[in-house]
Amino acid sequence: MKITPPLKFIFLFSLVSTFCFSQKFSFIYETKFLSAKGKPDDIYKDHMVLDFENNTSIFRESMAKKADSLSFMNKNGGYKMGVENQFYIKKDISNTKTEKIITYLRANYLLPIDEPLNWKISSEQKTIGKYKSQKAEVNYGGRNWIAWFTTELPFNDGPYVFSGLPGLIISIEDTEHDYSFHLVQIKKGGDWFDARKKAITIDWAKYDHLGKSYYNDPWNSKTAGKVTFYDPQGKEQDMNEMIKRAQKSILEDDNPLELNHKINYK
Repeated sequence: MKITPPLKFIFLFSLVSTFCFSQKFSFIYETKFLSAKGKPDDIYKDHMVLDFENNTSIFRESMAKKADSLSFMNKNGGYKMGVENQFYIKKDISNTKTEKIITYLRANYLLPIDEPLNWKISSEQKTIGKYKSQKAEVNYGGRNWIAWFTTELPFNDGPYVFSGLPGLIISIEDTEHDYSFHLVQIKKGGDWFDARKKAITIDWAKYDHLGKSYYNDPWNSKTAGKVTFYDPQGKEQDMNEMIKRAQKSILEDDNPLELNHKINYK
């Protein structure tokens, strides 16, 4: 049966109303990025989650959400090592406030993101999945980005730091094709929680200092005292050799998302 224009309008209004008056949503993004320019075939892939409620959101890796869930229940959760390429972002859409949370040695550091997102909205449109989408471009982190957003999902938010468009960002990628975020699933309701409210505020200079501290002593062995690791056969590992291998890996990962804040470890 052919749907007449009035019915189409009623259907769209019903869809928008459902989204507007529902409180909690989780938007799942397939994320891919190239962390080392010298390893073009070594692509990191993960599903990351944008939890949205009442104009506030948290974007994090799926494992980070699980770690937060355990922490919220006063249990131990695993945290990602390193300082660069942590993706934990909090947003207050109403106040256009964006904050990055860096977890280092089980302490949380809050880094305000004050780089403006000056979007250029194009007239170009296409359908992605079932959503009519429109193109927009922006510069952030020393990279040029191309986004596709849809007004059919009336949330002016998106993955990582990206927000401020008149609809949800369902796809965004930098022009070098190093980083991409693509919406793959929407979950209505769900568990919305913030387990990282206590944090020390830092700036980019202190962020740089944290990164260098991590590089110099990845397991905090010089401060925390003797740290012992064993191989699968039970043989004790040489800490100095482990640090050297870790530093080699850190140096190889030379392609952070924020190129304009790339840490010079040497």
